[in-house]
Amino acid sequence: MQLMPVSLAYFLEVARTGAVTEAAQNLRVAPSAVSRQIAKLESGIGVALFARHPRGMTLTDAGSRLMAHARRTEAESSALVTELRTGSGADVRNVTVACSEGFARRLVPHAMAVFRQDHPDVTFRLDRVPHQEATRRVAEGIADIAVTYAMDRQHDVRVECSVVVPMAAIVPPGHQLAGRERAGLAELCEYPLALPPTGTTHRDLFDIGVHMEGLTARPALVCDALAPKYEFVRSGGGIALVGDLGDPHPDPSTEGFASVPLDHPVFRRREAQVQTMLGRRLPWAATQFTTLLVSLLRPRATNL
Repeated sequence: MQLMPVSLAYFLEVARTGAVTEAAQNLRVAPSAVSRQIAKLESGIGVALFARHPRGMTLTDAGSRLMAHARRTEAESSALVTELRTGSGADVRNVTVACSEGFARRLVPHAMAVFRQDHPDVTFRLDRVPHQEATRRVAEGIADIAVTYAMDRQHDVRVECSVVVPMAAIVPPGHQLAGRERAGLAELCEYPLALPPTGTTHRDLFDIGVHMEGLTARPALVCDALAPKYEFVRSGGGIALVGDLGDPHPDPSTEGFASVPLDHPVFRRREAQVQTMLGRRLPWAATQFTTLLVSLLRPRATNL
């Protein structure tokens, strides 16, 4: 059920799709109806919300600001409808979290289990997505909270917590680097490496650091998932680059590997963040869970 004004709902769909025709198809109305509502909205506000191009429409600065408002309105409308239907009042008990894989492995599900010990009526949805997608989902109101990595200043979301966390190499027990307090990039490049693909924060920073040091790295395995890299290490294939978020077992050797923090300033460029939508008032459960996530993430900050 839609609680937003029709003109705002139509505006939001055109902003998402970049075309009146596609927006009309999604809304199941005539394109002329969408065009009339957009024109009515622009006339009422007194500014152009879209720049018209032969192949579509893009938001103006004013349109971008209205887009942020529309997203908040949509998210809060959806939450209100749920509250009214369930009779739960202000305490909506469903929380959606979008996070990148490193956080989905232990940190976020651990926090969910801890939270449900005191609030067993809360239901969580965990969506494991790439780091940029986690931010997008919060910005658009698809998820309540994002837990992800970022290397740039965030403008579309509210950053509840931002900390620099270490990078680490995982190595087999008994490896020459096992038990070391720190390892450098030059030492890593001496061994077969399992790395994430180019375009991930881990890999991009690693490549920058290798270039800065004048080193050459030849990956033995390139993989965008954690589980195969851990198995590659356990099976003696080499060593792997991972984000050190306390993911390993308290005694990593029981899982078939050891964790060695990496020592290079390039890794300070990456921050682990808890993000929520700008200007949105989160339901009680989501607000309390955000507080818990922040309390768990902050102690993991690096001292590099």
